[in-house]
Amino acid sequence: MRWFYHIARIAVRITLFLFTSCQLKGIKNIPKRDPLLIIVNHLSVADPPLVSVSINRETVFMAKEELFRTGFTNYFIRSFGAFPVRRNRLDRTALNEAQRVLSDGKVLVMFPEATRSKNGGLQKAFPGAAMIALRSGALIVPIAITGTDKIRGFSWIFHRYRIKLTVGQPFHLPSGNGKSTKQRTIECADLMMEHIAEILPESYRGEYGKTIG
Repeated sequence: MRWFYHIARIAVRITLFLFTSCQLKGIKNIPKRDPLLIIVNHLSVADPPLVSVSINRETVFMAKEELFRTGFTNYFIRSFGAFPVRRNRLDRTALNEAQRVLSDGKVLVMFPEATRSKNGGLQKAFPGAAMIALRSGALIVPIAITGTDKIRGFSWIFHRYRIKLTVGQPFHLPSGNGKSTKQRTIECADLMMEHIAEILPESYRGEYGKTIG
């Protein structure tokens, strides 16, 4: 599978170069070593491969289990280091796998919204990413993507849409200050999304537009 991983990365890079105008900003904000949790807004199926080929470290993705049900899709996303998670419920197996990835000093990429945005704006975060961040204490890096919401079907290859990936400043979650686990998880989930919103254009901020001055 390693050979397929390298071929897939080359194919994604060529596709982006030929059919899009892709701009990367803030890549130096990604540490070159140590465990890292990357959080990203989610607009398109193109987002995971875009993140994977844009940063300077090998990544592991948590992806919805539905993507693993067909042979080729399962093989393709696993080649990018993805593992499945059951949405809308507490998936302890996925949480433990995420913890193992970070304990091994690797980069875990998560989409806190857990599904693609239908209108391009940020949606309310699910608690999963915050739970993992709190359990691991890992350094968090926000990434904002714009433009991939136009990548649907096959006609996009004729338009050369502008895609932008912006990496924000790394941060750690604040201390709990005596708050309950549930309350702290909800607040941290929103805080993580606000870090993404800060580096998104206003039109993409959605649910978190009012919290960003």
